[in-house]
Amino acid sequence: MAVFGYVRVSTDRQATEGESLGAQERTVRGYAMMQGLTLDRVFVERGVSGSRPLADRPEGARLLDSLGSGDAVITPKLDRMFRSAIDALNVCDRLKDGGVSLHMIDLGGDVTDTGISKLVFTILSAVAEAERDRIRERIRDVKRDQKDRGRYLGGTIPFGWHLGDDGSLVATPAEQAAIDRMRTMREGGLSLRRIAAAVQAEGFRLSHVGVKKVLLAAS
Repeated sequence: MAVFGYVRVSTDRQATEGESLGAQERTVRGYAMMQGLTLDRVFVERGVSGSRPLADRPEGARLLDSLGSGDAVITPKLDRMFRSAIDALNVCDRLKDGGVSLHMIDLGGDVTDTGISKLVFTILSAVAEAERDRIRERIRDVKRDQKDRGRYLGGTIPFGWHLGDDGSLVATPAEQAAIDRMRTMREGGLSLRRIAAAVQAEGFRLSHVGVKKVLLAAS
C-alpha cells in the first residue's frame, strides 16, 4: 500500500500567501500521522487552475499514473483537487473501481469507503448533472448566436455558400443561381434525378440526394 498526498495552488502568489503549499502539506502530513499512515510522496501542483481536469494537470496526471489497488490519496480540501463536479465524480468513480481510497480532510476523511461517501457521491452527481446542463445550454446558445449571425458551425459547407475571412458564410453567386434553377425545375415537376443530371451538365457535382438536401435547406 502506498499513500500519496496532493496539494495545489492556482498562482505563484498563493504559494506564499493565504493557503500556501506548505500549510496544505503540513495538514496532509498531520492527517496521515493521526490515521497511522506513512506518507510516501506529496504531489505538489504549482500555479495550475483547479478548473483543469485532474488528469490534465502535470502533477495530477503523475498522481493518477502512480496509483495501484490498495493505495490511498490524501488532499486537504475538495477544491484543492477538484473545481468541477463532473471531474470529481469521474475521478472518484475511477479510484473506487481501482481500489484506491480518497481522503478529503475537509469532508471528514475517506470519501470512497465510509458512511459519508454515499452523501458525497449523491451531491457530486447532482451538481455534475447541473454542470452538464449548463455546458449544454452554453453550447446551444453559442450555436444559436452563430447561426443567427450566419457563422459557420463546422462540418460540410452547404452548397451555395463559401467561408468568408471572418468565419461567416458568404453566398456564392453561381451556386445560388443554380439553386434557383433547381427550385424552378422542381416546381415544374422534374424528378430529383433529372434535376441532378441538369446541374451536373453545368459542372456542379450534385447527386439526386444532394439536390434534395439543397432544396430542403433552401425551402
